[in-house]
Amino acid sequence: MLSVKTLGDALMPAAAEPAPVAPRPRRPRGLVPEIVEALGSDIRESRLRPGDKLPTESELMGRFDVSRTVVREAISRLQASGLVETRHGIGTFVMAPREEQANFRIAPEDFATVADVVSLLELRISLESEAASLAAQRRDDTHLQNMATALAAFELSIHGDSDAVPSDFQFHMEVARATGNRHFADLMTYLGTMIIPRTRVNTANSAPEGRLAYLQRVHHEHEAIYHAIRARDADAARAAMRTHLSNSRERLRRSRPDD
Repeated sequence: MLSVKTLGDALMPAAAEPAPVAPRPRRPRGLVPEIVEALGSDIRESRLRPGDKLPTESELMGRFDVSRTVVREAISRLQASGLVETRHGIGTFVMAPREEQANFRIAPEDFATVADVVSLLELRISLESEAASLAAQRRDDTHLQNMATALAAFELSIHGDSDAVPSDFQFHMEVARATGNRHFADLMTYLGTMIIPRTRVNTANSAPEGRLAYLQRVHHEHEAIYHAIRARDADAARAAMRTHLSNSRERLRRSRPDD
């Protein structure tokens, strides 16, 4: 004989099984163009106007469901296109249309040939050699730690399937910041990762000595710059940076001898 409780349980409808939650699809890599296009569209269609501040990195990471590295690369490309500018410690702001600007700029279309990339390297030789000298005179422990972190990330990338562009750029950015002169860092931010030749020409994979040896050589050149800055040797830091960028120029020329 069924008890009242057992009878009641039998008469109650079975609880509905919760609907299975569909797994979140894995999104493909290479989302930088998607973010550039979305923000560029907001700017062109005046949803973001000149002088408006872009959402923070964290907000963009949430909006597009991407990493901080992807967001920073997208911002770098927008900067290179002259659509936004970053003011350190404040944020990134929409710029006036190009026709209203009388400012110096280097756009992606200015890198159509190897000769164009070589021209930028020649500009960098002048600017970054002096930046390294100033960094040696003015750096503090935090600057050194940030440089060392970038060097470690570069070395880790060497042994992975990576061109090490983000960590390469980060090292040069940290040298610029160590100058204590915001204009060096602002210029690096404006140019973004396109200053690294490997973003335009696959010099690492086409190098006669092979990708690994090529990137290891770049890493050793970075280390020489770092050690000179750490030793507060301004002349050695200037020379090490000049040697590194001059070598980059020659490696680039050798990779495309016909250009």
